[in-house]
Amino acid sequence: MEGAQHRRGRLGAAVRPRGWCCSFAGAPQSPDIRPFPSPSGSGVASVASPAGGGGRGGGGRKLPPKSPSLSSFHSSPTSSRLAGLGGLIDPRRILSPGRVSPIDLDESVPLPLPLAPPPLPLSHAEEVVVPVTQVAAAAVAAAPLVASRVGDEGNEALDLRLFLRGRDGRCVVMELDSGVLCDSSAFFATMAPCEGDAAGDGGGGKRIEVDGVGNVDAFRAAVELMYEPDPLRWLAAAGVSRSIDVLEVSSSIMFERGVKVCLSYIEAVPWNENEEEKLKNLFTRCTFDEAISQDVLARLRPHSWSSSEDLTVHLIQSVTNSTNTGARKDMQSLVNGLLSKSSVYQKDLAGLNKESLYHICYACLNSLVDLFDEATETTDHTAQALVIRRSKPLIERICQQTENLSWLFDILINNDMADEFVELWAKQDMLIRIHEKASPMMRYELSRISAAVFIALGKGNMQCRGELRSLLFYRWFGPMLLDFGWLQRCSKGLDVRSLEENLGQALLTLPLKQQQCIFEEWFKCFASRGGECPNLTRAFQVWWRRSFVRSSVEAP
Repeated sequence: MEGAQHRRGRLGAAVRPRGWCCSFAGAPQSPDIRPFPSPSGSGVASVASPAGGGGRGGGGRKLPPKSPSLSSFHSSPTSSRLAGLGGLIDPRRILSPGRVSPIDLDESVPLPLPLAPPPLPLSHAEEVVVPVTQVAAAAVAAAPLVASRVGDEGNEALDLRLFLRGRDGRCVVMELDSGVLCDSSAFFATMAPCEGDAAGDGGGGKRIEVDGVGNVDAFRAAVELMYEPDPLRWLAAAGVSRSIDVLEVSSSIMFERGVKVCLSYIEAVPWNENEEEKLKNLFTRCTFDEAISQDVLARLRPHSWSSSEDLTVHLIQSVTNSTNTGARKDMQSLVNGLLSKSSVYQKDLAGLNKESLYHICYACLNSLVDLFDEATETTDHTAQALVIRRSKPLIERICQQTENLSWLFDILINNDMADEFVELWAKQDMLIRIHEKASPMMRYELSRISAAVFIALGKGNMQCRGELRSLLFYRWFGPMLLDFGWLQRCSKGLDVRSLEENLGQALLTLPLKQQQCIFEEWFKCFASRGGECPNLTRAFQVWWRRSFVRSSVEAP
């Protein structure tokens, strides 16, 4: 027995505690656990939590002194079973499934550590501090709610106990060096007891209690940060979200060095959207020195606010000016996502600048007219229409402008601004004259724009005047009949069946007399060309019933 005590003494002397250690309430029972001395003999400062807000104010909760029953290793369940063998089996045996492995009784081998029992429930737990020895440190390492540190300072440096009580009933006890704590935090400097009030040795002297802590882990981490030699490395291991919590606590306890290092780390690393919202909420609740927080604020909000509507118009113009087909399609998808009414980016967007959008439409139409003029002047043969001018083939540049106009028309439709586009397209006299002279492999690109307008009218997405609808059909219905076969073969995403259905529905919105003229033109084309002409049979039947069957019944 004296030999065992001698070995434990050598182990305890080899370990020297550092500047702090901590434990949670409900630490596992061990022969080395000592109960706290009664608070009547020590200086106590009990305060409400500066970081928790709304905690228990006034004095801290005092637990009645208890005489804890400390269980030894020999009272464990394993030792109880071995005791019945009358000492025939040495207690220093490791029991594993299926076999017993004896250990030689060599004095150089240390005694095995006991298994740590589960922590006591919080409602019945005592506030305990685990002394830092090799045996105790190894025992509490297995418990998830206990943390301890050992280092190079002497035991005499741990002259203060800090009690942190959370709103959820958790309790953390930390043995600290009061000098480091008070030098780091102005809050603790005012709450630390005087030297004359201290009683006892080590952490049993001075005492501070903080009640109602909202985030016990963050508060403990902020205190740990005061003793870290490399705080940036420590924060990098903790992550951004936990560093934001530590920043909030550091601000509340006036730990200026902690605030500075947290802001420095947070500014230098990426954030996800949740962490960004968490930072914004923190900056609305707390005030930080502008000199050390300006870099973080620069990432949270720009110094000069610009209109998102004007910026969006500039983005759209950049897309229409793009000469890279793949990049243009990707950017179109990106802008569509930004402008989507269901997008999270649409919260504060009141609407696009209508005048600026139509200015871009006019620019694309003028470019399209110039390109068709170039095509008709260059050649009268289809094969020669592929002559490359500038950097890309002429037909590719025509296709780019028609795609731009179709995309702009979709944006106008989604923002209820497309009514004027019907008038704009219906009055393109120059393009209609060019359509008669141009090659079919190029002119059908114009009918793609007409198809988009007809589909929108048939779906009721626009409410334009009747004379505009009549003018649109008078100008572009004939070219649509000529180009329908090309639209079928080179649809490029166009739904031909939707075009046939909505073209008929749009036609039925005209006066019956105008419908008759257009249906007669379609009937001749369909009878001669068949599948090369849109199938408007259902709309024709509706027009016939409205014009003749019902009128003959209703006539006197």
